[in-house]
Amino acid sequence: MDISLDRRTLFIDGEWVTPQSDATFDVIEAATEKVLGTTALASTSDIDAAVASARRGLATWRALEAADRADHLDRFAAALKARAKQTAALTTRENGMPISLSIGANGFAPSMMVGYYANLIRRTASDDVRPSALGGRTVVRREPVGVVAAITPWNYPQSLAAMKIAPALAAGCTVVLKPAPETALDAFVFADAAAEAGLPAGVVNVVPAGREVSAYLVEHPGVDKVAFTGSTPAGRAIGATCGRLLRPVTLELGGKSASIVLEDADLDVFAENILGVSLPNNGQTCHAGTRILAPRSRYAEVVDAVTETVRALRIGDPLDRSTQIGPLVSAAQRDRVLGYIDIGRGDGYRVTTGGTVPADQPTGWYVAPTVFEGVDNSARIAQEEIFGPVLTITPYGDEDEAVAIANDSEYGLGGTVWTTDEERGLAIADRIHSGTVGVNHYALDFDAPFGGVKASGLGRELGPEGIAPYYDSKSIYFWS
Repeated sequence: MDISLDRRTLFIDGEWVTPQSDATFDVIEAATEKVLGTTALASTSDIDAAVASARRGLATWRALEAADRADHLDRFAAALKARAKQTAALTTRENGMPISLSIGANGFAPSMMVGYYANLIRRTASDDVRPSALGGRTVVRREPVGVVAAITPWNYPQSLAAMKIAPALAAGCTVVLKPAPETALDAFVFADAAAEAGLPAGVVNVVPAGREVSAYLVEHPGVDKVAFTGSTPAGRAIGATCGRLLRPVTLELGGKSASIVLEDADLDVFAENILGVSLPNNGQTCHAGTRILAPRSRYAEVVDAVTETVRALRIGDPLDRSTQIGPLVSAAQRDRVLGYIDIGRGDGYRVTTGGTVPADQPTGWYVAPTVFEGVDNSARIAQEEIFGPVLTITPYGDEDEAVAIANDSEYGLGGTVWTTDEERGLAIADRIHSGTVGVNHYALDFDAPFGGVKASGLGRELGPEGIAPYYDSKSIYFWS
């Protein structure tokens, strides 16, 4: 199935419409630095049209029985699945994600999430009847919150969009999807699939836009809820706007997660998982465990294991299934990461591997995966989100110090504990102030909530908890 690389129309009210401005954005292929395709950019007038479409569609969509919505979602999921391999390859070309990861994260995960929430609403009653403490009974009814503005980033564009679209549609809401321009081409796959599945007009609208127009969408009077994934500074601004408007908001923001290697850890197991836990998507992952905390008694062993593992990672064409590290999404992102490497060196920390642009990759926005050792947790490279393939290794004395270092961060999104004793790992995980923690492993579970604390955000996505933000609860009292 072919997917267009030129998207000069917007998807509004179930139709492809000509934008009301001439603004466009050239999407550049991360590995070749050549134009991959061009996307239209919405104006404020286009946002008005998309929101109005979503409001019209809301009346029809929310009125459907849950089973009927679920049937629509099954067809939507099937249309997404039919495009999975092509979508994964397109996303890899846009943002540099190795295809071995993209095939799941951007290919099949969206259809799986849509299917998950279709099944969830089939088996979940919309009403909860409770006996009243004062006599009589109360019917607690869950109603869709309304029109949702879903604003998504470029690092995992398909799965992060699906984490909003799937529960929102299942709850009976309609969606205006505003993807990042850097990965706008793959966002239109949701429009293609919605059209093929026969979703009612206005249920899904896709409108790429720049920063100012995105801000207009956030405060649009026709929007009832905002769901955002992106940087913490942008999340703070969106949160401030929604707070002023008393508008519900879900924020999945940045991270600087710690991987605590305990004294009894199996370093072979840890090393085997470094790519997936600490450097997924070339380090462009919010929950990546980029701060490695090692016991002083085994510090040299950990440094050697991490260095040897990272040095051996295969850097190359992200469409090659053997590639483990691909290019970053843009020249600006590459320069940002190289700037942090310079900061680390300037602060006196030693690079054990990487630290440069690979000599054999003259084209594309590559940075060799980099390891700093002996890093104090107060250092900028240990405190600030770099969003690239840069790891720091910090020594600690005992478990209490390890937990204190892990929690000494403004972020709280992910984290891992490495030990041969799972009960000990669970005890340490309980002490880490973070929305998610893995023990000898880290991977999101569709059936469990994902999200952060502190500067990593507000609210949860995935699992039954992931649909809750898209409902309002109404209590109806009966005295008989």
